[in-house]
Amino acid sequence: MVTKIKLTFLIVLLTIFLPITGCRAKIALDLIELPPGFTIELYADNLPGARSLALSPNGTLFVGTRDKGVVYAVTNLNGDQRAKKIRILARGLNMPNGVAFHNGALYVAEVNRILKYAGIEKTLDSPGRPQVIYDQLPRDNHHGWKFIRFGPDGLLYVPVGAPCNICEPGDPYAAILRLRPETSKMEVFARGVRNTVGFDWQPGTGTLWFTDNGRDRLGDDLPSDELNHAPRAGMHFGYPYLHASRVIDPKYGDKLPPELVVTPPAFELGAHVAPLGMRFYQGEMFPEKYRGRIFLAEHGSWNRSSKVGYRLVSVVVEGGKATRQEVFARGWLQGEKAWGRPVDLLVMPDGSLLVSDDRAGVIYRISYSAD
Repeated sequence: MVTKIKLTFLIVLLTIFLPITGCRAKIALDLIELPPGFTIELYADNLPGARSLALSPNGTLFVGTRDKGVVYAVTNLNGDQRAKKIRILARGLNMPNGVAFHNGALYVAEVNRILKYAGIEKTLDSPGRPQVIYDQLPRDNHHGWKFIRFGPDGLLYVPVGAPCNICEPGDPYAAILRLRPETSKMEVFARGVRNTVGFDWQPGTGTLWFTDNGRDRLGDDLPSDELNHAPRAGMHFGYPYLHASRVIDPKYGDKLPPELVVTPPAFELGAHVAPLGMRFYQGEMFPEKYRGRIFLAEHGSWNRSSKVGYRLVSVVVEGGKATRQEVFARGWLQGEKAWGRPVDLLVMPDGSLLVSDDRAGVIYRISYSAD
């Protein structure tokens, strides 16, 4: 009788606390496959939901989350290969996925507004109330989380995903906007973008490249997710009428305005791989052949009959065109079970590559040595 009571009490405790704490994924770095000479290690752990990354010139790493509602600050006190201190800067935010650092301030994107924490590195232990610099974004949670970055023009680029799998929502949805922070003036930069959660500007040309997640419910192999190139403002990338290079949407394809010029993807990445963060590599640590390549995180499929993605790839860019991709790191997916999901990447000053993982709640550091 006593044993039954104890067992019942234990089950009750597990029922209460497991949904709160969650079951942390086992970190299995020995399963990650990399090219010869490369090493992966933990840079920071105990970061539930870690997603978008932004680095200050002083070395403070800011980390956004989607479902956790928090923003982290990670500091490396000794300047070595492992972060030493993690702070929670903000709690209770609405999907604060996007973080950007600019002129001493941290910018955070919630679903419907952009926040600014001025002089953040002087107040890491007590940031205080942020300034709301823009609050007119849609409130839809579907594709409402945002990746943000400042461009070479000094403007803050802010995507607004489609509030659906497939629909014709109109402005400002399915677009990349850009904000002038000092005046809160917002304008549309690109349209026909279903849901981008990662972009970067090509060194030398200063032109925007971005990932885009294709629509669902057309089967395992259609349409391909995209890597896109937007060398100027005003371009349209097809959604919801056209997907990938040649996939006409069965519901909206015949509604394509005849005057609309659609820009095809720069590269097709494969269906349902869920490309998120991307960065051009300009570091000096990796071998020369990687200089100028795009490193891209595939978060992985969620509704495919057999899983794909859950890896890092590098995309070769030659003469302004993406010509091929190579698998760079894999092993987060074992059979049909994934213990990790890469989200964002960041090239560190020493040339190493940081990678966030929102399933494992960690940040990895990938380095190279010829020895």
